[in-house]
Amino acid sequence: MEKITKEKVETFIPQRKKESYKGTYGRVLFVGGNENMGGAIMLSASAGVHSGAGLVTVATHPSNQAALHSQLPEAMFLPFTDLDQLRKTVDTMDVILIGPGLGRDEQAVSVLKTVYETVENDQTLILDGDAIYLHVNEILPKPVASIIFTPHLGEWRTLTGLPVDEQYLETNHSKAVDMDAVIVLKKSRTEVYYGEEVWQNTAGNPAMATGGMGDTLAGMIAGFVAQFDDDKEAVLSAVYMHSYIADELAKNQYVTLPSHIIREIPKTMKDFTKKAGKLRFI
Repeated sequence: MEKITKEKVETFIPQRKKESYKGTYGRVLFVGGNENMGGAIMLSASAGVHSGAGLVTVATHPSNQAALHSQLPEAMFLPFTDLDQLRKTVDTMDVILIGPGLGRDEQAVSVLKTVYETVENDQTLILDGDAIYLHVNEILPKPVASIIFTPHLGEWRTLTGLPVDEQYLETNHSKAVDMDAVIVLKKSRTEVYYGEEVWQNTAGNPAMATGGMGDTLAGMIAGFVAQFDDDKEAVLSAVYMHSYIADELAKNQYVTLPSHIIREIPKTMKDFTKKAGKLRFI
C-alpha cells in the first residue's frame, strides 16, 4: 500500500496555461438533489467550482433552482425532470457526478438510467450516495464510461456484499479489480483502489464527521478529474487535499464544515503549486 502525502500531491496539482479559457478546464455535470436534499448536490457543485472546473452545470429538482442561483451563481441549471434535456447535456460533458441527494424513488431511477444510457467511453462517471444504492438494487443498463465509486463503508457493503468487519485490504482490492472501477473508500484513512494499486490517505480528523463531507469530496474529485491530465493524480489529490484542509481548519475549530473546506480549496491549490516550485502560469 502506498501513502498519499503532501509532498506527492504538491507535484500533482497542474499549472494553469497562460493561453487557456474556461473550456480548457473541463465541463462537469452534477446530478442530484431532490426536493428534500438539494444541499447535497449544491455542496458537490460548489466544491467542483472552487476546485477550478471550467464549466459547471447542475441537474437537480426544479425546486432547487432559486437556491442554486443564490448560493452558486457560477453554475448553470437544468431540471433533472426534463430527461431529454438531461440527455443532451450529458452528451457535452467531460465528467458527470451523480448521486448526492438524488433520492431512491422512480424519478431518481429514471434520471440514473438516462445518464447510464447516454454516457460514452471517453467520459468519466462518478457514482456517489444514492446512485450507489440504485446501481446495485435496480435493473439498469451498463454504462460504458470510466467509473469512479465513492462509497463509505456501508455503501461498500452494498456494492460488494462484504460486512464491515470483513472488509480487509486484500478482499477490498479483489472486489475493486473485479468491478473494473476506481474505488474511493471513505473511512478515517480513506483508501483508493486504482487498478493494481492501493493508496491510503495520510490526512483527516474527527472534526470532519459531519453531513455533506462526502458530497464535498465527490465534487472535488469531479473538479480535479476534469482538469488534470492524469486521472489517478486527480483522485489522489482530491482525497488528500480535502482532508488536509480539514486538518488545518481543525487546529482552531471543534468541527469542520464542508462549506469551510470548499472556501479554502483555491488558496490551498495555489499554496501547493508554490511549494512545488511551479510558476503561476506556463
